[in-house]
Amino acid sequence: MLILTASTHTLPCIAIAGPTASGKTNAALALAAVLAQRGQASEIISVDSALVYRTMDIGTAKPSAQEQAAVPHHLIDILDPLQSYSAAEFVQDTQRLAGEIRARGAIPVLVGGTMLYFKALLDGIDDMPAADPEVRAQLDAQAAEIGWPAMHAQLAKVDPETAARLAPADSQRIQRALEVWHVSGQPLSSFHQSKKRAENAQPAFDCTLFSLEPNNRAWLHERIAQRFDDMLQVGFLDEVKALRARGDLHLDVSSMRCVGYRQVWEELDWQERQGKPSINMHLVREKGIAATRQLAKRQITWLRSMPQRHTIACDDPMATMHLVQAALSVVQAAQAPSKA
Repeated sequence: MLILTASTHTLPCIAIAGPTASGKTNAALALAAVLAQRGQASEIISVDSALVYRTMDIGTAKPSAQEQAAVPHHLIDILDPLQSYSAAEFVQDTQRLAGEIRARGAIPVLVGGTMLYFKALLDGIDDMPAADPEVRAQLDAQAAEIGWPAMHAQLAKVDPETAARLAPADSQRIQRALEVWHVSGQPLSSFHQSKKRAENAQPAFDCTLFSLEPNNRAWLHERIAQRFDDMLQVGFLDEVKALRARGDLHLDVSSMRCVGYRQVWEELDWQERQGKPSINMHLVREKGIAATRQLAKRQITWLRSMPQRHTIACDDPMATMHLVQAALSVVQAAQAPSKA
């Protein structure tokens, strides 16, 4: 067997992307197991905007406790569902974690389907200020008094370019634009304008990106339907009910906009308004599956805009083996192997 040995300078970074239900988690765990057999440790960094939230386990298809115990995982269960997590925060955390993982002699394996995170990490991100809870609280209080259309009018005075592309009721984006202005003294549009990377610039984050994509979209649709059915079977409805029962969450917070959660929450709201004794599970299933299919379509569109990716057909029965072999080739090329 080929034993892999490396210094921190020769440890590559492997990224596994793909639409929802394409088999990313299984592929990552298989790769980690094969690397371990060859004496090379690895650690997984989640690239998923939903997995960061605690108590959201079923609807996010969160790796099980057993799976997380098999190999160290990061950026899972780090926030309460009331909190938000930006692409900029993800990039900062991932850059730090990748350095720490390499310092331990392990290979960082990035796995997930939040394409905005991948794009921010690989292409770079505007150096915008981080979220400021105090400023946000002040803006929320002001909006409660005068309304978001009036807040939109305020934004038009300091950042007319951003205001022109936002609807007066788009509270989340209006709040962020005003927050950037208050924290930095600069309009949000100026940060977008400054993000012009030179064509010959080095990647913002160096890793090899593998993408699991279906040749047959119907195969993925079937997987999505089966997975949503499985979620409902093991208590997804109760999970959303428990989140609603907290009393401090609503559909405007980032966590509750996650696919599946929003659809179940909306049906529970409708049931409550109508005074119905039970929820229409057939409708919940239809809406949840349809929304997940739309998510997968958007993810594939994002992936196709990433020319650096290495595509592997996820509907090939040997997809996991192909990915593991391809990733091992990257690792072996980066390291100086020796015979056992």
